[in-house]
Amino acid sequence: MAQFFSIHPENPQPRLIRQAAEIVRAGGVIVYPTDSCYALGCHIGDKDAERRIREIRQVQSDHHFTLVCRDLSEIAHYARVDNQQFRMLKAATPGSYTFILEATREVPRRLQHSKRATIGLRVPQHPVAQALLEELGEPLLSATLQMPGDELPLNDPEEIRDRLEKQVGLIMDAGFCGVEPSTVIDLSGDFPQVIRKGKGDLALFGLEH
Repeated sequence: MAQFFSIHPENPQPRLIRQAAEIVRAGGVIVYPTDSCYALGCHIGDKDAERRIREIRQVQSDHHFTLVCRDLSEIAHYARVDNQQFRMLKAATPGSYTFILEATREVPRRLQHSKRATIGLRVPQHPVAQALLEELGEPLLSATLQMPGDELPLNDPEEIRDRLEKQVGLIMDAGFCGVEPSTVIDLSGDFPQVIRKGKGDLALFGLEH
């Protein structure tokens, strides 16, 4: 049965953040808020927790997770970033963007794209997510909280509780969060490529159609 934390969306209680980090380190799957929508998260090295997220989402082994990071320096630890990519990342982080980049050896092989050795990374602009990442001191392995058959991510913490309280270890209730996922931009090639248009503005990259 999931724990349920009512957490302040702008000034999250440090005690609850510490407890949430402990649940992640102990192998729990959590529901937490981001600047785009609610997400599922777990420890980056926990294969069993990763499997449970796949079961909740009902996605196959080729579905790609995102590493949700504290800042640019953490992204650079897990991805190879050249000067041009760095400028783009700096302009858009923190924010509602996920970037596909070439993974470093710090990223477990099972999390990398099988053919391209890439990984998705993002830095969210949400006080609760930022506080949790700071407490953890490492990225969260994450996936958007969109259930099989649903057109939109789950947004109501009470509905999340009704549907997931037996499948996750913690639900962090920060109120209604949004239903538009992050914009996904592939920076691993010669030119930026939009994979998914979401909440992040494409005009920042000169990609708006």
